[in-house]
Amino acid sequence: MVSGADGTAGRTAADGTAGRTRAAEETAGLAGAAGAAGDAAERAAERAREVVSRVVDPELPMLTLADLGVVRGVEADAAGAVTVSLTPTYSGCPALAEMRATVDARLREAGFADVRVRTVLDPPWTTDWITPAGRRALAEHGIAPPGPRPPGRGPVPLTLGPVRRAVPCPRCGSRATEEVARFSGTACRALRRCAECREPFEHLKEI
Repeated sequence: MVSGADGTAGRTAADGTAGRTRAAEETAGLAGAAGAAGDAAERAAERAREVVSRVVDPELPMLTLADLGVVRGVEADAAGAVTVSLTPTYSGCPALAEMRATVDARLREAGFADVRVRTVLDPPWTTDWITPAGRRALAEHGIAPPGPRPPGRGPVPLTLGPVRRAVPCPRCGSRATEEVARFSGTACRALRRCAECREPFEHLKEI
């Protein structure tokens, strides 16, 4: 025969075990829900990245924004809200507004109802961010890709005459080229001429 005290103790222990079991089940359920939400967010972000990666630059349509290096991040939550971070090629770039509008439109066409496109200025964009595929596309379309950007620290050399840079001709490959105009179709491009094939071409300047 079980005494009253022993019975009460047994019920208390059983209740405690059941409570711990329920708590463990609830914790596992919450963890599972969080994991599922995280998976959904990652799938949404991956799909959004694919959409954004196909958007082309309005001034250099042979380049996607991804190849140009201006897409700094694409994030999404489980509900499908997307945030895209873009860095303009330079402060005041007139193409930025069109980039933002096109990214927003393409994402909405792909089914994303909640889209935010923000501008990130720090760190500033550099031509070093252009991908190898982007550099090949520039050369294939007659635009000399930029070389390495100038060093950003230390003494800055001052040259009062024309600066001579060895910029290969994208048409014949000759390095005997000269700058004709510092600015061409856009502020980020210069106009050059090849001494070998005599053809003019644009050069995307190093930034």
